[in-house]
Amino acid sequence: MIEVKIDGMTCNGCVSSVKKALTAADPASSAEIDLASGTARIETQLPREKVVETIEAAGYDVVAG
Repeated sequence: MIEVKIDGMTCNGCVSSVKKALTAADPASSAEIDLASGTARIETQLPREKVVETIEAAGYDVVAG
């Protein structure tokens, strides 16, 4: 389980974009993303660095976690 804080998400479309990017990187991944707090809990086999890279490639900033 990887937990991160994501900056830049403003709507449910943003949440969907992050989930889509994570699924593309690891089809077996699952993510619980709370738009209000900007936090994400991601269940994946990817290393943390790859998760951060994937989220940032989708256009969002990982600011903590």
